[in-house]
Amino acid sequence: MLEHVELFFRSIFIDNMVFAVFLGMCSYLAVSKKVATAVGLGAAVIFVLAVTVPLNWLLDKYLLQDGALAWLGPEYADYNLSFLSFILFIATIATMVQLVEIVVEKFSPSLYNSLGIFLPLIAVNCAILGGSLFMQSRQIETLGLAFNYGVSSGIGWFLAILAIAAIREKIRYSNVPPPLRGLGITFIITGLMGIGFQSFGGMLTGGDDAAPPVEENTAVKTEEKKEIKKEIEEKEVSYNDVINK
Repeated sequence: MLEHVELFFRSIFIDNMVFAVFLGMCSYLAVSKKVATAVGLGAAVIFVLAVTVPLNWLLDKYLLQDGALAWLGPEYADYNLSFLSFILFIATIATMVQLVEIVVEKFSPSLYNSLGIFLPLIAVNCAILGGSLFMQSRQIETLGLAFNYGVSSGIGWFLAILAIAAIREKIRYSNVPPPLRGLGITFIITGLMGIGFQSFGGMLTGGDDAAPPVEENTAVKTEEKKEIKKEIEEKEVSYNDVINK
């Protein structure tokens, strides 16, 4: 359970797709002029990541890894299809994005028209493919953790685009210097938000690997005290010998 909680918060705040690795910046900048549009695209990204990351985990586990085909028989145990990762991952993502596009067009035509070309472009959104590739490179162990990682990564991207959309709506009424209006001030705000999100890195630091156990520290300090005391006693004896002579 603790592993799920740690992965959830780490993916949202510390390893945020936008502020940590700057993935999905095209949609992030283009669709963040209005909060309503940002919410629609962010929800679509959460859904796509929540579905594609677990599906690609299954593909990687039972098809693409070295020896993943052992379940078909001993003669397939030496096969390695990892070179097909990009093709199969993108195929899965494109299928899910097409499904999202159909659903949004059916139930919310206004949102579909607002998102425009950026809805089908989720298929080539770096954040979507990055979620599956990070899942593969970090060797996430279970399907549940893969689902957790997909959802939390999507929420992180959603919070990023929602925050910048809210700021851009308000900043229209601010006195921004002419050279910085538009994307200039947006990039500056994004950088500052990225610095702010990186401050969450202290949430998950510490633990057994951060410092030696208390018992070990106590033992080391005790030995150091004994050595220092011994040196002091030797020096006192030498000093007394000199005085007596």
